[in-house]
Amino acid sequence: MSAEFDQLVAEFQRFEAGVRDADERFAGLDAMRQELTGLRATAASPDGGVTVVTGPGGAVLDVTFTDAALAKGPQALSAALMATLREAVGAAARRQAVIVQEHVGDDGLVEQVLETQAEAFGTSVEELRSKLAEETAPPIAAPEDFSEDRVLRKADAPDPPAAPPASGGSAGDSFLRNLFEEED
Repeated sequence: MSAEFDQLVAEFQRFEAGVRDADERFAGLDAMRQELTGLRATAASPDGGVTVVTGPGGAVLDVTFTDAALAKGPQALSAALMATLREAVGAAARRQAVIVQEHVGDDGLVEQVLETQAEAFGTSVEELRSKLAEETAPPIAAPEDFSEDRVLRKADAPDPPAAPPASGGSAGDSFLRNLFEEED
């Protein structure tokens, strides 16, 4: 009977491990969903006249034009807009693939996206890989500006409390005042 009991315990432990594994995967999927929801990719035309912001799935969230871009005429504006849209949508797809690959573990997903985009955009996988590295690199923090700081406290720190009034005070204060007054 103990062999049957041991077998049941082992089955139950495998079941518990499966439940824990499923819980971990669902927790990872929720984190992935949150990352994908916050996904943004921005691209600008080479002259900076057109800017496009895309979100998950390449959804266009914003398009802006400068006055200089509008002054170039409809053909040039259309060409700049389409090129910038392709760049922003491509960047969003690459980032989305990275997020999914990190959470799901499909090691070939990013490579498949890069190969597909290279073929569709007429570029190389290496060029897209370098863009992806730039897009996913953590931003470099600007050095902190200390030019407005004082030596002992920041310039925007509140002033220290005012000293108590000179009149009155303790016997020690009177002694010190008299001591310094007699030296003059």
